Amino acid sequence: MATATAKDAASKASKSSGYAFRFPRTMDERVVRTQAERSALQKRYETEIRGALKEEFSYANPHQIPSITKVVVNIGMGEAIKTPKYLEQSFECLGNITGQRPVVTRARRSIATFKLREGMKIGCMVTLRRQRMWDFLERLLMVALPRTRDFRGVSRKAFDGRGNYTLGIREALIFLEVDMEKLDKVPGMNVCIHTSARTDQEGRALLRHIGVPFRAA
Repeated sequence: MATATAKDAASKASKSSGYAFRFPRTMDERVVRTQAERSALQKRYETEIRGALKEEFSYANPHQIPSITKVVVNIGMGEAIKTPKYLEQSFECLGNITGQRPVVTRARRSIATFKLREGMKIGCMVTLRRQRMWDFLERLLMVALPRTRDFRGVSRKAFDGRGNYTLGIREALIFLEVDMEKLDKVPGMNVCIHTSARTDQEGRALLRHIGVPFRAA
């Protein structure tokens, strides 16, 4: 009996790894939607953008048409070393923005200069796929980015050479899901959009078609 109780406790702790508290908009279950319930951006990709990319690059095989495979949203909070509550607030903030429970990231090595020890909590991240990925991208492009102060577009050069793009956001307040009153420090975040494109040119064309507002130069 004691062994079974210990296993149940360990399983419960593993499921709620990171921080034990729950969030009203953070869901652990997989989202499955019918064709009619899919986001407008996903429908437009399937009906319009795929055809436009096939014509632009003259793909012979439809499987060559690039697509978005996943979106990784990361918050690095170095201040959490001295003030742990900053990371707790960022963890909740990221969960509310993405609708998915974040994972706490830890330091891989010790750095004495920064008083950093291996295994310390220094950030949190979420990996979005399928419907949640498209929902997040739609809110990012249609709602959040236009709310950025003095917004003039995003850089065209932030590709990694393999068609993946990283976007830096200075303040998470551009998302409507963030409650400023619950934050002692407003976190920034990095959004990495992973694509199946083979080159940066193909990746840039894909993101341009889905609505990423690149700057002219």
